[in-house]
Amino acid sequence: MAGGDILIVEDEIKIVGILKDYLIKAGYRVSSLDRGDSVVSSVKQNPPCLILLDVMLPGADGMEVCREVRKFSNVPIIMLTARVEEIDRLLGLEFGADDYICKPFSPREVVARVKAVLRRIHAPQQPDKMLVGGEVSLLEGTHQAFAGGHELKLTRCEYNLLRTLLSHPNRIFSRNELINVVQGYDFDGYDRTIDSHVKNLRKKIARHLPGKEIISTIYGIGYRLNVQSDG
Repeated sequence: MAGGDILIVEDEIKIVGILKDYLIKAGYRVSSLDRGDSVVSSVKQNPPCLILLDVMLPGADGMEVCREVRKFSNVPIIMLTARVEEIDRLLGLEFGADDYICKPFSPREVVARVKAVLRRIHAPQQPDKMLVGGEVSLLEGTHQAFAGGHELKLTRCEYNLLRTLLSHPNRIFSRNELINVVQGYDFDGYDRTIDSHVKNLRKKIARHLPGKEIISTIYGIGYRLNVQSDG
């Protein structure tokens, strides 16, 4: 989706300059901020189509900023980090980010990730289609998901993951298939990301369906959503 507004929140001037050059060449309009505590007001006044958000920022760290933005906006957010100890927290993306990129990175990779996230966000959905698998269901038109009759509060990645599993109950999906669906590209290093999304999704379902194995791990292959046959 070229032509949208990208907001870069990064305090390293050199990185900002390089990312701006590549994103502008890709057809995006780009603005930048170098402090975390200025992001919320900026996004409210001039909503971007995507935010590239560094984890380590003066004023407020990126994770705090992401949580605050999520209180009022679903704008796609890609986190940037150079800290290895943050990776496990980023893998779960529990604070509402859509993806993460580790420094040092190729600016071409960043542009590719931006395009992939925006393609995924703006992919057309069938407006009124309901997917049902046993006690779990999903309404595509409103992006709502339910377990045992209770609505689930899912991140965008969790919703896409559940939608894929529900589209073919009892079918085994490989990690690579799920990576393509959830992240929008295939990359071997993202196995742990999928595992984290599945873990988070299981927890949310288990709150309403305790003791039931709704999503099974098929070791060495991937995952399956279980639906019992009435017969």
